[in-house]
This record gives sequence, structure tokens and C-alpha cells, in this order.
Amino acid sequence: MGHTVESEGAISARNVPEFVFNLHLAKRIEEKLKADGFAETKLLLTEGKAKHSLLKRVAAANNLRADLFLSIHHDSVPNKFLEDWEFEGKKSHFSDRFSGYSVFVSRYNPEFKTSLSFAELIGKEMKAHGLDYAKQYTQAIMGRHQRPLLNKETGVYSYDKLIVLRKTRMAAALLEAGSIINRDEELMMSSPERRDIISSSVTAAVKEFCEPRWGILGPL
Repeated sequence: MGHTVESEGAISARNVPEFVFNLHLAKRIEEKLKADGFAETKLLLTEGKAKHSLLKRVAAANNLRADLFLSIHHDSVPNKFLEDWEFEGKKSHFSDRFSGYSVFVSRYNPEFKTSLSFAELIGKEMKAHGLDYAKQYTQAIMGRHQRPLLNKETGVYSYDKLIVLRKTRMAAALLEAGSIINRDEELMMSSPERRDIISSSVTAAVKEFCEPRWGILGPL
């Protein structure tokens, strides 16, 4: 999962660190995968500041010789889109302009084609559950945050230089599960119901990705 206690990621519209959202969702995904037969699923929690923790996460995944790597995140927006508001007596920021999930892969990953296949399966399952992907990454207003859209049906983007996607030696994807800076979507992302939808989507994608080997070897 993305971020650490020391490097919390984005802050939601109601002043909750992204790390909290990531942890709750990652734990639910781990539970769901293990319950569906993927006994070797590992939830990677690292410590430290941003870049150091990213390198530790990559090293841990590579040392495990994992078949798949999925980094769990929750989205925000560039600062220029933020508006001020007050929640429970504290100043905060929000942007209700954008919403939705997105899936990222790196074309520098040694298993790029496999990564893309996995990412597309995640996007397909999210869409099948009625979720929409975030469209803003295609727009010029995003500036340096603009990303190439690889699949306009499932919301899969390229984020080539991201460490956890570029340096992992297995198929790797990053899921921005939804926007926590959007006030309405933040409430949905906080709900067990939405976490169940996303974890079910990820589990279904993993099952379909592993289908040929699943039939030969049985549950992993």
C-alpha cells in the first residue's frame, strides 16, 4: 500500500491523511484475496519518508519474488484546484471538480505488457461495478500531472517514472481508488460498502489474471 505514517500522502477534505484510507482498503483487499484462495498475499507496510519508503517497498516486493504488485492510493488534485472551507472548526481544502478511480502502469517496468493486462482487468472490474474513472489526467490543465491514457474504456494511464512501478521486477500497477479531496466521494471512500466493491473488483481481476495457472496449480 502507498505512503507511511511519516509520509501520509494527501490530506482529505475532512483532514484525514491518505495513509488511513490506504490502510483500511489494503487490509480489506488482503482479507478478500486470502479468503478467495490467494494465501500468499502480503500487505507491505513500510516506514520512513517518501522516497526511502518507496525503495524499501520495491526491495521487499522483489525479495518476495511476487507475481503481482499492486500499490493502493487515494487521489487528490494539484494545489491550484483547491478551495478553502471549514470542517468541524478546522480550516481545510476541497475540490469537488474531479472524482473517480484511475489505474497506472509504467512502460519502463520489465513486465509492462503483463502489467497493462492486469491494470486493464482492474479497470474493467471497477467499471462493471458502476464506478467511473478520473478523466482529468488527459487534460492540459493538469500540467506536469497530465498522463497518457492507455485505455479509454477502463481508465488505465501511463506513469512511467514512478518508482514502485518502474523498479519492481514483476507485473505492477497502482490504483488510485477514488478522490478524497472531493467531499462527496470522500464519504463514499470511507464506507465499508465502497471498500467491499473495490476489494471485490481487485480480487476478481487477480482471479482472471491468474486463470490459466489457477486451473493447473489450484489456489496460490
